Parts: sequence; structure tokens; C-alpha cells
Amino acid sequence: MNDLRRQADEEARCAAAADWLVRLGADDLDEAEALPFDAWVQAPDNARAYDAALAVWSAYDAEAPAVAQGLANRRGPRPDRRRLWFAAGIAAAAVGAVVLLPQLQTQPRTDVYATGVGQHRTVTLADGSTLELNAATRLSVTLRRDRRDVTLDQGEAIFDVAHDPRRPFQIAAGDRAVRVVGTQFDVRRRDGELSVTVARGAVEVRPAAGAAGRAYRLRPGQRLDHREGQAEVRLAAVEASEVMSWRTGRLVYRDQPLRAVVDDLNREFPTPIRIADADLGETPISGVIVLDDQEAVIRRLALLVPIEAVRSDAGLVLRRDGAPGR
Repeated sequence: MNDLRRQADEEARCAAAADWLVRLGADDLDEAEALPFDAWVQAPDNARAYDAALAVWSAYDAEAPAVAQGLANRRGPRPDRRRLWFAAGIAAAAVGAVVLLPQLQTQPRTDVYATGVGQHRTVTLADGSTLELNAATRLSVTLRRDRRDVTLDQGEAIFDVAHDPRRPFQIAAGDRAVRVVGTQFDVRRRDGELSVTVARGAVEVRPAAGAAGRAYRLRPGQRLDHREGQAEVRLAAVEASEVMSWRTGRLVYRDQPLRAVVDDLNREFPTPIRIADADLGETPISGVIVLDDQEAVIRRLALLVPIEAVRSDAGLVLRRDGAPGR
């Protein structure tokens, strides 16, 4: 019964708000007739209903913002009769719609951020958190009142999360979820492989709903590697600054296979690179690669592993130094 009474009260407020919306725009409204509005709008619920009625009406007409400015201040310029009749029609429609408007206004918005080959991007969210997107990355962000949600579709990003214990920050990445309160960490998701590296604070990585495995809590200098679809993970001690070095235009490798290096380079440069044979692709690489000019990068790569680059119609082919042409 209480719910029905509250609904009736809300509908009455909405009807009154719609009525005032029209009356305050009338050319012949005098000060004495408007005084009751001053008293009515002092009540917070009434003020909310009136603001919502203005918002609903504004959504229906391109001219509405200019007119609404006058209606919001009843002593301001009056709209002409044509726009007033339009306002009356919208206000009448708003009587029903405005009941739902507060809920609609609080629906969170999802923003999508993406980078292409060779692109890096820094995004500052409304909560103060900063996201640094590596090349060929796509993610979406939804900031809610009680939590902050990110979905990493593909790629890699460094997250510097603003501390807010009332609004946990969670990243969905395949069959794993990364949950934090305030910290700095790197999440990489490519070709079904997930890697989470913590630079500051603590990060919890747990299986998504329905996925196998258990939760892990990572501290600074720890990395978790996981293959999507499997329960097992690998934990390792790393230099977080090396993992995140891509944001300064460098790639640091410690015993990484050449194929992994080439995968990274293909996200940084437009000319595709492929490896001539699978065995060569497993050759371990250790060193630092500065991301400037692609040809210069290949020359420096040849100092780390005995290879040569041959141009083809499809791009660059890496083969063993001295190997016969293919």
C-alpha cells in the first residue's frame, strides 16, 4: 500500500511540474500568480520533478534548450506562443515519462576506447583514474555509483586507479576478472593469453563466473600469466617498469621468443613482419628495442639474434642470416 501511495504522490508531483512548466512560459503570467511556484519548488521532491520535466521536454525539441533557459528562470525572457504550445504538449507527455526519468538519468554510460596499429592513447576517467592504451587495444569503461567496470576486449593497458574503497575497480578480461581499489598495474590480453603485472598496490585476479580456477592476490613486482579456458596460472617475479616500458617507446625482453617480439612489432608498425620458419621464431631474445623507425628497429634486432630482413610483396620476412632466399 505504501508503494502505491508513493507512486500516486510522485505522479501528482509530475503533473504539477508539467503544469508549472507551461504556466511559467505564459506571456500573461503576473508576479502574484507565480508566487505559489516559489513556495512549491522549495520542496526538494518538487524541484526534482520540475527539473526532470524540463529535461524530458528538452530531449524532444532542438529549440528546447534555449526556451528551457527562460523557463528555468521564470523572470527571464518568455518563449513565443508557438514554442509555448509545443512545450505544453511535451509537458503533458512528460507527466508519465518523468516518473522514470530519475532512474534513466542515473543509468551509467559505457565509453569505448581503442587504438590502432602504432597508436598509443592516454585516457583520464571521471573518477581520476588514468588508462594508457598500448597499440591495437580496445576496451570499454562503465563508471557506476558502487563500482567501476572495464572490459578489455583485446590489447594491453596500464591502469593507474584512483583510490576509492567504496567503488571497486574491476576489469573483465576473458575468463578472468581483475579487481582493485587503488593501484597501478598492467593488463595484457592477446590471442587468448592474459598477463597481469602489478607496479603498486595489490590486485586480485579471480575466475569469471563459470570459469575454473581460484583467486590470486598479486603484490608489486608480481606477474600472473593465464591461458583462457584453463584453470592453471603461472606466477613470476618481474620488474614492473620493464613490462610497462612500452609507454616510453621501448620494449624490454628477457628470454622471450622471437615470435613474441615480432607480434609486438606488428602492432607498432604498418608494414607486416613474418618469420621464415617456426624454429627461428622460438629463438630467445633478451634486450631493449627502441621504437622509432621500423628499419632501424630491424637493424638493432639483428644485433640480438642472427637474422636478416628481406622485403616481399607482403612486407618483411625475417630469416636466418646467410640462409638461402625463399
